[in-house]
Amino acid sequence: MRVSTKARMNRMFTHGGCLDVAIDHGVCNEPSFMVGLEDMAGVVGTLIKAKPDAIQMAYGQADLLQNCPEKDKPALVMRIDMGNPYNDHRHRIMWSMLQNADEPIIGALEMDAACVVVNLFMLPDEPELFRQCVENISRVRAACHKYGMPLMIEPLVMLPNDIKGGYQVDGDADKIVTLVRLASEMGADIIKADPTERPEDFHRVVEAARVPVLVRGGGKEDLKTVLKKSAALMSQGAMGMVYGRNIYQHDNPKAVVSALMAMIHNGAEGEEAWDIYNRG
Repeated sequence: MRVSTKARMNRMFTHGGCLDVAIDHGVCNEPSFMVGLEDMAGVVGTLIKAKPDAIQMAYGQADLLQNCPEKDKPALVMRIDMGNPYNDHRHRIMWSMLQNADEPIIGALEMDAACVVVNLFMLPDEPELFRQCVENISRVRAACHKYGMPLMIEPLVMLPNDIKGGYQVDGDADKIVTLVRLASEMGADIIKADPTERPEDFHRVVEAARVPVLVRGGGKEDLKTVLKKSAALMSQGAMGMVYGRNIYQHDNPKAVVSALMAMIHNGAEGEEAWDIYNRG
């Protein structure tokens, strides 16, 4: 860890791990992602009370967290890019761009973010999209180095739309490890990685990263299954999770946060985390 990033990283990785609740889905322009996020002020209020380590938001909503006076509120992780690979159809032109290309982290500095996050898309037959992501990361890395801002890179290996339809992740361990290694080589301070198809292969992702790895959640699943899989990934060396829909689309987000925090910070296994959720 670079000395200049340590203060901000410490805000996220309390006691060694991090639960980052992602609610930055508005930048994806995908209607299904917005279910549960209609009342952003209410969602943020609920999450502040639930006390995860961090909340991931875009600039236009970050004031809802940072204007709250609570001293021990979650750290802000700021999404600073947007793109169109998330929809259920393939666009004629696929793109990813920074929200502010000239000063890419100025909004994060203004809002006192603990970290910024940028995508690294790897889609079949979309080399220009990949090139745009590499260019985005290069610009952001330079700005982060200048101001001591931690950089989270989100490598995403995705399947062709005609296989499953829509935004679907390829869980091939070889592909994920290769893209994670690229993110590490580009200077990531944190990597947000998709789970491998076989959880027991996830240690390879951790080894390739050489920086803290947080597991990306993806679409909403049965919670007991999510907790079991999360425990398996933690046992492979993950230092936490970045989960969104599996928290904010749940009937009791606070109880889900409690279960995941117990897993990250107290070593709870899947069954124990499930019991904690049910008590919540």
